[in-house]
Amino acid sequence: MNDSLRYISQDPIYRRYYQGMVTFSMVYAFHEHFVLVLSHDEVVHGKGSLIEKMPGDAWQKFANVRMFLAWMWAHPGKKLIFQGIEFGQWREWNHNQSLDWHLTQSPMHDGLRRFVQHLNWLYVHEPAYYELDDSPEGFEWIDSNDSDNSVWSFMRKGRNQTLVFVVNATPVVRGGYRLGVNAPGFYEEILNTDAETYGGSNVGNWGGVMQSIGAGRADPIPFG
Repeated sequence: MNDSLRYISQDPIYRRYYQGMVTFSMVYAFHEHFVLVLSHDEVVHGKGSLIEKMPGDAWQKFANVRMFLAWMWAHPGKKLIFQGIEFGQWREWNHNQSLDWHLTQSPMHDGLRRFVQHLNWLYVHEPAYYELDDSPEGFEWIDSNDSDNSVWSFMRKGRNQTLVFVVNATPVVRGGYRLGVNAPGFYEEILNTDAETYGGSNVGNWGGVMQSIGAGRADPIPFG
């Protein structure tokens, strides 16, 4: 948690120097059963809400939160977020007040709410998210070393399914970005954190990409 929050709070131009904070968790991910926790302790007592931890303007903050939560859901381990994170509450949590539900009337906040809803739907309906969650057989890096572009990619595997995740932690679109996969065929794009319905700019792969043996191509990779 501390590594991931410190990483995500960096300005994207400097994230290349913190790539190890992204990859280090996989050194010990299967030594115990983990819950990935963003608890109330992280959004009170002057620490700021999750969205306020993000760098950039309001649009970039929302893009960072979507990228961060997509990465969290894809990472091995169970998930726990705290009240208000799911729609981007600006202020810290206060036990004397209700959540700022009125913010969901704003398109950007409602887009984040919809994004978390879709993450949860995918988690339930795509077995690669959970079937081998506590086994090294369920995870494989594709490339963890592309710190220059602040991009990392990996596979999550179920018993009969593989999902490919590519994370771009900068606002730079990586056109023609190439990566390897373990089987040829058409790879359907089931989640794009930059989709317009979530408040993004709708840069993506138009539903998927065709992969040949030995090399895959994601063109382009949006922010997230």
